Amino acid sequence: MTGVLRIAATDVTADVSVIYHGWYQVLQTGTFPLDDVTWQYPPGAALVILLPGLLPWSYLVSFWVLCAVFDAVTMVLLTRAGTRRGRSFSGAWVWVAGVPLLGPTVYCRYDILVTALAVAGLLVLLRRPGLGGALLGLGGLVKVWPVLALLGTPKGRRTRRSWTAAIASFSALGFLLTAGMNGAFEFLKFQRDRGIEVESLGALPLHYARIFGGWQGEVKMNYGSVEMLGPWVPVITKLALAASVGGFGWLLFWRLRARRWTSATTYDAALAALLVFTVTSRVISPQYMVWIVGVAAVCLTVRGTSQRPVAVLVLVTTLLTMLEFPILFGQVVASEPWGVAVLTARNLTLLAAAVLSCRRLWLSTKVPGQTRTLVLPPRALEPAAPAGYPVRPGIAYEQDLLDDVDKPAVPR
Repeated sequence: MTGVLRIAATDVTADVSVIYHGWYQVLQTGTFPLDDVTWQYPPGAALVILLPGLLPWSYLVSFWVLCAVFDAVTMVLLTRAGTRRGRSFSGAWVWVAGVPLLGPTVYCRYDILVTALAVAGLLVLLRRPGLGGALLGLGGLVKVWPVLALLGTPKGRRTRRSWTAAIASFSALGFLLTAGMNGAFEFLKFQRDRGIEVESLGALPLHYARIFGGWQGEVKMNYGSVEMLGPWVPVITKLALAASVGGFGWLLFWRLRARRWTSATTYDAALAALLVFTVTSRVISPQYMVWIVGVAAVCLTVRGTSQRPVAVLVLVTTLLTMLEFPILFGQVVASEPWGVAVLTARNLTLLAAAVLSCRRLWLSTKVPGQTRTLVLPPRALEPAAPAGYPVRPGIAYEQDLLDDVDKPAVPR
């Protein structure tokens, strides 16, 4: 990150020292960067961009220090979660492995700060749904995706409290930023004319067509990222939008049909929703993997999670992401075979993780089928057990969510 050891010619610090610092100078005047199409973020991002100005060092060094602090905070939260009954330190180990595997990019984008906020919100969501919802709502105002974590909140009181708190915090801070600064939501108009980002899943057909001379578009910096513009791009854009609608339609269907809910379900659903959001997006920037690593780590703090194989795929994807950016990024932009091969491996692994996550989430929450019963002759029957009081299913359910422990064994 500091340049002592260089793994690629690409300078990953330019986003902070040039772009973020430029935004910082504009935001200090009380307005959002209205004329800068690279500003693609919700208004809460302004608070993150202004934050390094409170520290005494240069903007770049102050930004690195903040990233290190939020990295450490996330590690403490995951480790503390692992000390509880029925929990595991596996989540902390996922964070230990996943963050370095992303290379220098992870401290040169502000996504690690947002991820820390989302991890904190998720970890308190079951015990204190109001606080968890408020934190995730604030995260949504900074970079949208943290609100997806609310999809898996337990039905009933916790959903009402967490969703209400999220809406309240999002609306209150959004109102203050809109009233205090000009152009809080101008970034929305920049989204219309975006192309297909060069690292996204939808870019793969264009890369292969370009290798074989079948695509005559152009690749250039557009709206803050390197994008592919030209033939087929409008069609792929519509397909990506349709895939997003279909993916979130399935998640809504899952929520309506889910019958089993444990302390792991909320976290597992958050990871599935985030993976669906990422693979169907027109943009898959390297820093997006920080989000996924953080939510996967939260999942693995619970021993009963269904997402362990998904977390393994996520770690593989982070390594492939560092190879793709910054090491082979020049080859990716030029659609050269080695760069496209690594990008293909990264994107298909990420897609496999999304499909596997959704499948395992579905299986973990459906009602188990009836067990087969062996009918024996009367002489072989055991004496009938004395009638007992039935156990109300809700008792085990509430105990699991409140205590954050594995569901206690119930006599059957």
